[in-house]
Amino acid sequence: MESRFMRLLIISDIHGNKEALEAVMAVPHDDVICLGDIVDYGPSPCECIDLLMEQKIPTIMGNHDNAVAFRMDCGCSYAYKHLSQSTREYTWKVLNDVQLEFLRSLPMDIKREENGKMLYFTHGSPLSFYDYIKPDTPEKTIQEYIKDLAADFIFIGHSHLPFIRKIKTVTLVNPGSVGQPRDGDTRASCAIFDTDTLEAEIVRVEYDLESVSRKIGSKMPNADELIAILKRGY
Repeated sequence: MESRFMRLLIISDIHGNKEALEAVMAVPHDDVICLGDIVDYGPSPCECIDLLMEQKIPTIMGNHDNAVAFRMDCGCSYAYKHLSQSTREYTWKVLNDVQLEFLRSLPMDIKREENGKMLYFTHGSPLSFYDYIKPDTPEKTIQEYIKDLAADFIFIGHSHLPFIRKIKTVTLVNPGSVGQPRDGDTRASCAIFDTDTLEAEIVRVEYDLESVSRKIGSKMPNADELIAILKRGY
């Protein structure tokens, strides 16, 4: 049977930013996988969850999804922890039972084979969704995270920092954050993986940041700080 090559859209760290999610979904693609963190920080967690549910997009549990679903600590960085805690109260108020159950049901990872290569998708590292793998994470540390994993490509989110990095025979791809970029670029970030050429590309997309800012200002706690982060891109 002949393989069907495709453009696989990888999205992560949406964080309740519907406008950014809709912008990356407009990037030409054949299939989509979401690496988690649908909720917290943004004004539209319900709409983001609904879009993923309606389009049946395979989605992994992120640390913020886990925190909202099970009322646990998010384990996120100190600089943003107060924001995640305050916006989580807002998130709990607006989500319905179906949306909460969707978060509770999310898997920790997804595996699939494409063009003879094993692809592995998770939120933080293969060991935990709390682990940060960043562009400058030492190679030795990354090797400890991935040493027991048989994969050719590993797709991770969590750090909000997009990168493509080769560690020996394994290629790591972080698509960056859809709704909360933290690399100084305010545009939504995602990645396209071509299953024919086996090449990944980081893609940046403009979105209606002013619309999101207005929603934050009218609905959310710590609004000025949340808006400033979006407008700085970190």
